Amino acid sequence: MAETGSRSPVRAKGLVVLVPYLWLLAFFLAPFLIVLKISLSQTAIAMPPYVPVFDLAEGLSGLWESIRQLSFDNYVFLTTDDLYIRSYLSSLWIAGVSTALLLAIGYPIAYGMARAPRAWRPTLVMLVILPFWTSFLIRVYAWIGILSREGLLNSFLSWLGLIDSPLTILSTNTAVYIGIVYSYLPFMVLPLYAALERMDDTLLEAAADLGCPPLKAFWVVTFPLSLPGVIAGCLLVFIPAVGEFVIPDLLGGSDTLMIGKTLWAEFFANRDWPLASAVAVVLLLILVVPIVIFQNMQQRQQERER
Repeated sequence: MAETGSRSPVRAKGLVVLVPYLWLLAFFLAPFLIVLKISLSQTAIAMPPYVPVFDLAEGLSGLWESIRQLSFDNYVFLTTDDLYIRSYLSSLWIAGVSTALLLAIGYPIAYGMARAPRAWRPTLVMLVILPFWTSFLIRVYAWIGILSREGLLNSFLSWLGLIDSPLTILSTNTAVYIGIVYSYLPFMVLPLYAALERMDDTLLEAAADLGCPPLKAFWVVTFPLSLPGVIAGCLLVFIPAVGEFVIPDLLGGSDTLMIGKTLWAEFFANRDWPLASAVAVVLLLILVVPIVIFQNMQQRQQERER
């Protein structure tokens, strides 16, 4: 009986672990395999606009023929066309700069929240997540009225006498940076706040007793302990920012080149689904491979510390 009772918790733990794996299988791996299959096919004037490969209706007899029809031409084309290379590099640059700006803005906010009186902290957290109560699309649209030449920002600066003529901010990369920083700021603040709020204040008191100045104590004690929150926040904002479409489409101009806009144009304007799928697969690999490598490095470091 004792052996049976000991097995039941093990099975329960296995079921709990199985749930996220099933979630990833249904909503990540299966769609990814479909996109990968389309990326290995050829464009066709049909519906859907590609030559089907691995068609289950053909049965096992058509499997070999389907394998022979696989083509990597779309991936080769991505390396030969300068548009896609520049789109990837521009997206990585914009996402990287936006992540740095978010970290510079979000860290002081999270630090202030973590050092605020405990009774105020729930209210401060609610104020951070308050923008989520409004539609993301509406919030981005609102920045069009703020950043336009006749918008609130130019009117306010003219009223202060800081500018003589309206500034051109909308339809530039600056507007894209503003939109990304505004939209993704809660994703940076919340992980940082969670890491800073758990920190033991007695460590700072001990550093002060040992003669460590407050600024040096921050870099020696506070910031290293908050690194898990920094890494989590940077990943949470960098990954979606690379593939962002709505913000550059609404706030950016014709010169704003991001892979999300290029991907949308290939799918809906050019109706080249295989090439667009190849763009999506490469984008996914660019984002996933560094994360996997980083996780392996972290795991090895933890094993060494043990």
